[in-house]
Amino acid sequence: MQRRLLNPKILIGFLNAVLKPIIPIVEVEIKNTDIEKVHVEDKFSRLDVKAKTSNQEIINIEIQLKNEYNMIQRSLYYWSKLYEEQLGDGDRYDKLCRTVCINILDFKYLKNDRFHNGYRLKEIETNEELTNIEEIHFIEIPKLKKLNSEEEVVDMLEAWVEFLRDPESEVVRRLEMSNSEIREAKDKLYKLSMDEKERELYFLREKSIKDEISALANAEEKGIQIGIEQGIQQGIQQGIQREKIETVLRLKSLGLNIEQIAKGTCITETEVEKIIKENIN
Repeated sequence: MQRRLLNPKILIGFLNAVLKPIIPIVEVEIKNTDIEKVHVEDKFSRLDVKAKTSNQEIINIEIQLKNEYNMIQRSLYYWSKLYEEQLGDGDRYDKLCRTVCINILDFKYLKNDRFHNGYRLKEIETNEELTNIEEIHFIEIPKLKKLNSEEEVVDMLEAWVEFLRDPESEVVRRLEMSNSEIREAKDKLYKLSMDEKERELYFLREKSIKDEISALANAEEKGIQIGIEQGIQQGIQQGIQREKIETVLRLKSLGLNIEQIAKGTCITETEVEKIIKENIN
């Protein structure tokens, strides 16, 4: 899902659909995220796209695949880090840019039926807006109604979320015939699928997420049956470690070097070397 947003033209189309700015975004500069993944589980569940727009906005898109039950707190924290890091020693406050966090969730989180919710700072009683310099969005993919392949899709955000959910759906196939942004997004995804190593990295990462969730569920079930909390932790660790080893060995067999394997699996180069040494004669 992250790779689908990394092309500048695709990202511009997505951001205009989400933010609906008075002056449309015409250019973006995609940057590496500076926010460290403090928690181990972030390596599996949270992906980042950070950019600066032609409207002088700092944008951070968080793609969250499993529910950690703390998205509001996390989003406020990451927003504050993005806002604070704009100033160096001696810089003036008027240099601070509008900062926007967009959370794309592959699960239901907020207690309403809308798939897209946007929040700003407002006065409690009058609802008067204090500023638009802080803006946080939540896009919950499972809440998007199933689109009819025959009906016209008017809302471009619905079109983009459908693309993120299933780029091969009938709705997307019809959209790409009339929408150049969706068509280019499909072209980029097709080119990605033609590269064996890139395809392996993409699907193995998705697999590692699903397997980690499965390992957790199996371990919890085992722990309930035997009534020992230690069994839960042991089952989790064994499941995750087994998947790490299988993923590293598979990527090694495809000819990837240690640095590429570490990047694709989000584990250290030292651990990659250790796994290879212990499992390849």
